[in-house]
Amino acid sequence: TGGAGFIGSAIATAALDAGHEVTVLDALLPTVHAGDWPTYLDDRAERVLADVREVTDADVTGFDVVVHQAAKVGLGVDLNDLPEYVSHNEYGTAVLLAAMARTGVQRLVLASSMVVYGEGGYTCATHGSVRPGPRSIDDLDAGRFEPPCPSCGEPLTLAIVPEDSPLDPRNAHAASKTAQEHPATSWARGASGTAVAPRAANAYRPRMPPATPSARAAPQVST
Repeated sequence: TGGAGFIGSAIATAALDAGHEVTVLDALLPTVHAGDWPTYLDDRAERVLADVREVTDADVTGFDVVVHQAAKVGLGVDLNDLPEYVSHNEYGTAVLLAAMARTGVQRLVLASSMVVYGEGGYTCATHGSVRPGPRSIDDLDAGRFEPPCPSCGEPLTLAIVPEDSPLDPRNAHAASKTAQEHPATSWARGASGTAVAPRAANAYRPRMPPATPSARAAPQVST
């Protein structure tokens, strides 16, 4: 699903090169695509134009694995976007999982995100590992983007975020990506299936839609 996207299309080509048969399902949403199948999509893949929220049993019958990349992308800074994130990411995933359960597809790769953790990892010289609160408007306006220690206000040192860190989604996009993982777990248990959910950080490569935060973040870091 989402196989016409910049990540999904790369997965499709890699799977085809490895000798697998691939069907790409995508809704070609106008926020990501220009309205037609992108020219970079591998011609060897079968194409199905469909919204993941309307997936039928016929769309998943006969497949060995579903790689679920379809999602509403973006940062989710506007609370008016909440219904769209819930609809595409949470409800769409539930519809897909129900169809997989009915048709006996037992392997799922779900595209999660590191945004489920909230802030990155930080260490204070005095207080050890800490979890900063939201950045203040005053700090952001002044160009101070690194959060201070929530206990003493001193600067923090970046640290690795372990996979077992507590989940702390802080916007609509993050909340919906977190919510996707829970029904996937329920499906895996109830359907005796296998689900893995890679939590990717800022993915950046050709083909990515320009109006996403990652498209702006990576060039800024590189400069």
